[in-house]
Amino acid sequence: MSADSEVSFRAARPDDAETVFNITKASIAGLSRGCYSQAQIENWMGERTPRFYEDLITRGRMTVGLRNGIVVGFVDAEPGEVTRLFVLPEAAGSGLGQRLLDIGLAQARLGHDGPIRLEATINAEAFYRRYGFRSTGRGQFSHGLGGEPIEIVHMEL
Repeated sequence: MSADSEVSFRAARPDDAETVFNITKASIAGLSRGCYSQAQIENWMGERTPRFYEDLITRGRMTVGLRNGIVVGFVDAEPGEVTRLFVLPEAAGSGLGQRLLDIGLAQARLGHDGPIRLEATINAEAFYRRYGFRSTGRGQFSHGLGGEPIEIVHMEL
């Protein structure tokens, strides 16, 4: 993604659900290699469908990032936690993720006074550290298909 492309943000709409689903899949496949096994990547989404994201969107806490009018990333948060942040692989390193994280943190602070937490993938840990998050431990996350769980990093700011 070129630095001179137009970036904008807006609240996610129900018709963004399939796009957000596809961004999540593409981000996992494109940015997690080398940190997770092929089987982990293939099973990552569990039994999720675009409907899962439509339900999240209706809660009103998801923001999408657009480049030249096309959704290329999103962030979702709830009080005290940034729950999801994914960008297309070609948008990684462009500053979009940091801007989405700014939005997610503002959302996570609504109605919450304590530290902001998140569960980072191994490949995203350095991104969050650069932002000021610190590791509070490691864990595993299973996606409901009975496959190999993925290692995650518990972090807070």
